[in-house]
Amino acid sequence: MSRPRAREAGVLFGELPTGRANSLADVAGVRVGHCTLSRGEGKLVVGEGPIRTGVTVVLPHEGDLHRRPVKGAYFALNGCGGLMGALQIDEFGLIDTPIGLTNTMGMPAVAEGLIRYTLDRNPLAGIDTDTIIPIVAECDDSYLNDARGLHVRPEHVYDAIKNARPSVDEGAVGAGTGMVCHDFKGGIGTSSRTVETEGGEFVIGVLVLSNHGEQKDLLVDGVPIGRLVESPDIHRDEQGSIVTVVATDAPLDSRQLGRLAKRVGMGLGLTGSCAHNGSGDIMIAFSTANVHDRYSTEQFVVTDRLLVDREISPLFRATVDATAEAVINSLFKAETTKGRDDNIAPALPTDATLEQLKAHGRLR
Repeated sequence: MSRPRAREAGVLFGELPTGRANSLADVAGVRVGHCTLSRGEGKLVVGEGPIRTGVTVVLPHEGDLHRRPVKGAYFALNGCGGLMGALQIDEFGLIDTPIGLTNTMGMPAVAEGLIRYTLDRNPLAGIDTDTIIPIVAECDDSYLNDARGLHVRPEHVYDAIKNARPSVDEGAVGAGTGMVCHDFKGGIGTSSRTVETEGGEFVIGVLVLSNHGEQKDLLVDGVPIGRLVESPDIHRDEQGSIVTVVATDAPLDSRQLGRLAKRVGMGLGLTGSCAHNGSGDIMIAFSTANVHDRYSTEQFVVTDRLLVDREISPLFRATVDATAEAVINSLFKAETTKGRDDNIAPALPTDATLEQLKAHGRLR
């Protein structure tokens, strides 16, 4: 039986309404795809497994991203992690490939997959148009996965893109297959909010790849759940990382998107994160508004419609609340997973969690 999402169980985060499906894909045109690699049991044999890993891709729109990039930005709250393509995002404020998520040493393979996919769609790239710099972020899944086996391959990117759709599977899927969050099984989580401003109604969607934190720090709606439920027998040398993708249809430029990305850290704080020393806390944000053809021979001056800064605060609140809910959804939806050397990442005990939330008057 499928585990419920947090909201389905009566756990709410803030007062803003969610989007239609309460996911990143509530932003029109955004699609998410997974390729899950899970096979083998028992003692680690490098190169053979057990394998608990995968690839997740976020496609900001259904067209050609290389030709029609979206406005983008990133923020690194703590830099013990990797974001390929960061320098170009910083320089041009654009995202022009799908965003790939995977394990740490799978980054080169995912990068190759994204490059090949983009070259397939752009036969003049690297000849008469720009070369491809892919965007890939990672978390370390080596507690459960045969990380040294380098099982992620470029073709898995194609599989994830082929599986992409305007909905999001959560938990131990795709890049989240081998991830651990607050010493419980983590992985993919998502949430969204709709906001009304004087400039219009907009959607904020958030997706997390959660692999961070310690149990004792876990908070749910202000309740110290990590200290109130049974402790799993899990020991990791580092507290992992978390990658967050924020999407919106609000007309924001890269500077404003950078401000949005920073608010993710406040949402992580609501769930107990302190951005441990060994954690890579990376936030990527993009807007699907103001998309232009970068190679147009007719447009030499482009004027974007932008939301004024004085109207952006509701988007900040939406980002904070959706981030917190996405993290908790990643825990609620993930199931107990046994990986290499019989290491176990137990599922968050949702029944005990809900009992504690009810006792503290948090269920609605």
